Amino acid sequence: MSSSLTRRSFTTAATVAALPMSAAPKKRVAAIVTEYRRMSHADVIVGRMLEGYSPNNRRIEPRTQIVSMYTDQVPANDMSRDMAKKHGFPIYPTIGEALTLGTGKLSVDAVLFVGEHGDYPRNEKGQKMYPRYELFQKIVEVFREQRRSLPLFSDKHLSYSWEYAERMYRESRELKFPFMAGSSIPVTVRYPELELPLGTKVNKGVVVGYGDLDAYGFHTLESLQCMVERRGKGETGVGSVQWIEGPEVWKWRDGPGAWSAPLLEESLRRNAEQGTVAEGRMEDKVKQPVVFLVRYRDGLEAAAYMLQGFARGWSVALDVEGSARPASCHFGSPEKLRPLAHFDGLVHCIEEMFVTGKPPLPIERTLLTTGTLAFLFDSRMARKQLDTPALAISYRPFRDTFFQRS
Repeated sequence: MSSSLTRRSFTTAATVAALPMSAAPKKRVAAIVTEYRRMSHADVIVGRMLEGYSPNNRRIEPRTQIVSMYTDQVPANDMSRDMAKKHGFPIYPTIGEALTLGTGKLSVDAVLFVGEHGDYPRNEKGQKMYPRYELFQKIVEVFREQRRSLPLFSDKHLSYSWEYAERMYRESRELKFPFMAGSSIPVTVRYPELELPLGTKVNKGVVVGYGDLDAYGFHTLESLQCMVERRGKGETGVGSVQWIEGPEVWKWRDGPGAWSAPLLEESLRRNAEQGTVAEGRMEDKVKQPVVFLVRYRDGLEAAAYMLQGFARGWSVALDVEGSARPASCHFGSPEKLRPLAHFDGLVHCIEEMFVTGKPPLPIERTLLTTGTLAFLFDSRMARKQLDTPALAISYRPFRDTFFQRS
């Protein structure tokens, strides 16, 4: 699979704090969510689009308007009904009605899809089976019926299933609607500020993550991908993956993966600078270590260490041609600066696409990272390295990629 991406016009980090107030009506948005409770992704994304947010630590008012909502589940601590009353938007029983406002005709300008959190089962691989594909199909069904498509944002990875994810991507290309997805970590503040020049030669890479191996595994891989996609002549895809866990992680690090040890040390140094690493020996603190091995089709080798119990943040270190020291950074700011600052950057990008119709982040990044994680879970079950010819996904990143500078 190959796509040719051109540079898009979008608001840069330098100007995001001074966005002009337009006399034109705000774009009308339908919010499709799995559940809306305190600290859910619906809360931290939809809530910002309702009540304002602070990209680059400067308060701005929303440039869009939530005019309808569909909730797939309504837990006991649901917030959606109270927020609907407070902000004056209806909650509809079906996705079709949310997109048409009950009129039978498409009546919104964009769709915000947050398929994260809720009471859904896990499969035998350990993946949570959020119905992202199923709910996406209901949105697309309306597009097909109306013979008109709208900009669509889908939170986090596209699906737990590679087949579903690839189909979602193909349908977005078929119907030609602006499509953006992914998580908040690539667009948060980076300490120190780091963006590789396009064309940089990257020899090896290590990223450190933590938390749930599905939900936070995606964050970790995306933190890696937003960096390494800028190498050479652009992304060419992933050739193979391997999941290693338990004591075998340390054996791999000290044996065939010895190349990763200095990059792991550098990544953890960046975590320590931000206070997101525990004291003591990593080997004692991490009860169930996991490393994701990702071998790219152009020869780049990368390792994603999941260090729950030791690390509490994301950091990356890259062996860059011509540099004596690794290029490295930590993703995210200390919470004492402002809570969940990473979502300010994500909501800015979502609104930018809804207002301009041009995604500021490449959907192919999310497609590739989604597939990498899905095949890693397959590797977990197979207990071996898996070749991934399906992930021959080529794309060029945008020259000026948005992430928060403050």
